[in-house]
Amino acid sequence: MKQLILIAAALCASQLLAAQEKRPGQRDAKRQERQNKISNLIRQQEEGALVFNKQNVYGLRVNTDGWNLFYERGTLKNVKVTNLLSFELGEKKHPKEKKLSYDVVTGNFIQLGTPYIYGKENIFYQFKPGFGQQRLIGGKTNKNGVAVHWIYMGGISLGLERPYYVRIFDAGLNGTRDIKYSVADSAAFLTPGNIIQGTGLRYGWGEMKLVPGAHARTAIRFDYGRFNDLVSAIEIGVNVEAYSRKANIMLLNNNNQVFFNSYIAILFGKRK
Repeated sequence: MKQLILIAAALCASQLLAAQEKRPGQRDAKRQERQNKISNLIRQQEEGALVFNKQNVYGLRVNTDGWNLFYERGTLKNVKVTNLLSFELGEKKHPKEKKLSYDVVTGNFIQLGTPYIYGKENIFYQFKPGFGQQRLIGGKTNKNGVAVHWIYMGGISLGLERPYYVRIFDAGLNGTRDIKYSVADSAAFLTPGNIIQGTGLRYGWGEMKLVPGAHARTAIRFDYGRFNDLVSAIEIGVNVEAYSRKANIMLLNNNNQVFFNSYIAILFGKRK
């Protein structure tokens, strides 16, 4: 029995010694692997490559038919491809929109009213979550160069119609009141001489109607940031949106269900 115990103890001791001899070798190999990875990243950065794990980008997009604010989250897939998740909030403009103002002359002074858009029924907002990729076309030849990326993305588009209000002079009340377009107030709403001014952002938030749809866009992005951990870029592209019905923006003009526009955007953010 004692001999069996001694043999078992000897085997355990030999295995522990072998493991201890192996672990330093494994640690050295992992340490060398990390050093090689760091050296490779440093070399790529010196050559102008954009090397990162994640990036957070904010921007403003000016479209031919409106504007968008957006946030974009990027996760590096490999040196050439980055997966993107974005969220946009913007407003769609009708090409026939024209701001007017009702100016009142009082003595030697001109009292300017808040401009309004004649014949506008709703303000059309969009909230657009999207998924896509950023693909490197041309890297920086050096850290002060420009990296060129191809962007492609798509997702859902939630259109939101907010009633457009104006302030009119009501002869029956011998005063003013704020109205949106309705059958009862259609004549007052569409008589330019009756309208005194717009009402800004005051009304309509609790009366919005949802118009679901989808969107897709493609673009070329020029990243000119001097430092690889900072995003400084300009993006030029095209965008298409399609909704479940026409967006009721204007009363006296045709409204669209499908929108196609081009845009330019400025972006800034950080990588890590």
